[in-house]
Amino acid sequence: MQVDGIGRVQSPRIIRIGGGVAKEVGEVLDQLGLSRPFIVTDATLVTLGHVQTVTDVLDSVRTPWTVFDAVVEDPTDTCVDSGLAAFREGDFDCIIGLGGGSPMDTAKAISFMSVNAGHVREYKAPHQIDHCGPPVILIPTTGGTGSELTRWCVITDTQETEKYNLSGLACVATAALIDWTFTVTKPWRITADTAVDSLTHAIEAFVSRKAFAYTDAFALAAMPAIAKHVRMACQEPQNAQARAALMLAASQAGMAFSNASVALVHGMSRPIGAHFHVAHGLSNAMLLPKITEFSIGASPARYATCARVMEWADIHDSDATACAQLVENLTVLNDDLKVPSPSSLGHIAKHDVFEVMAAQAIASGSPQNNPRIPTQGEIVQLYHDIW
Repeated sequence: MQVDGIGRVQSPRIIRIGGGVAKEVGEVLDQLGLSRPFIVTDATLVTLGHVQTVTDVLDSVRTPWTVFDAVVEDPTDTCVDSGLAAFREGDFDCIIGLGGGSPMDTAKAISFMSVNAGHVREYKAPHQIDHCGPPVILIPTTGGTGSELTRWCVITDTQETEKYNLSGLACVATAALIDWTFTVTKPWRITADTAVDSLTHAIEAFVSRKAFAYTDAFALAAMPAIAKHVRMACQEPQNAQARAALMLAASQAGMAFSNASVALVHGMSRPIGAHFHVAHGLSNAMLLPKITEFSIGASPARYATCARVMEWADIHDSDATACAQLVENLTVLNDDLKVPSPSSLGHIAKHDVFEVMAAQAIASGSPQNNPRIPTQGEIVQLYHDIW
């Protein structure tokens, strides 16, 4: 953790949170002086009627719009290229990203690639993308990635079989409308995976070597809300209290990790997604208990605080006891949320694939933020262990 009190924060200019705020999109566009939106989403959200919720508002204020609904899960460079081509065909002054992390990250990438030359892989971290494209308004529908508040986006390279981070001011939305009512249509698996994704963001931001007091406040608020409400949201999809709490926690965790960075779980998770097409939140869940156990010894006080704030350990418990309770409860949570192992999904991997994945994890930069910085060999062994 940083101890000198210096932190650098990037966040949207406008943030609106609460049930129904998506219907304020017309007002927000007007506030920003925008009037020709390009909507980036996926076909499922069109079918569910969520896109119409937004376009009906735009129609009511006579704002013309165009929808690009070809976003794929774990968006690829070719998906970004298709969206960029569609964007350039019209006369648009902003981009609305509506959906989970995939549409929101695609919207960010279309925006900054519209003003930056070359291929998106040329801008992967640690490069900072500060040449901004047209304004981006993000409306999350899943409550997991926190992308609506972060300075990050993640794109999968179809040529290199790599999932890479992109970051910088150009990846920060201009506005975020965080409306939990969209999330009541999420099925069990997506509810569970996005919640654990948020929990991973919060824990990793709190134990990150780049953590500071501002990010700690968001991480410590997100963790107990997720621990308390995730099971209820899975079991009772229409439960407004649980859905609202998880959506807010996702954004809080997003603000935390956007400015403190993630660590080893995310570094190892992205290669799983790239090579085996496992959903990002699910691959985080697969890794979280084991990586937490691996890392605890390097920052026991911080991990113990995580356990206590989630009421998985008592205030009077020793740090060692609290850390043990943290690992145990993360394992129980995975069991309750029916998180499988990679091998149980039929994802058979050989040692040489683990070597490639470990190299990609280290290259992402995330493992270097971990309390215990692993060697490539240790990452390979951790992959073996979770398989």
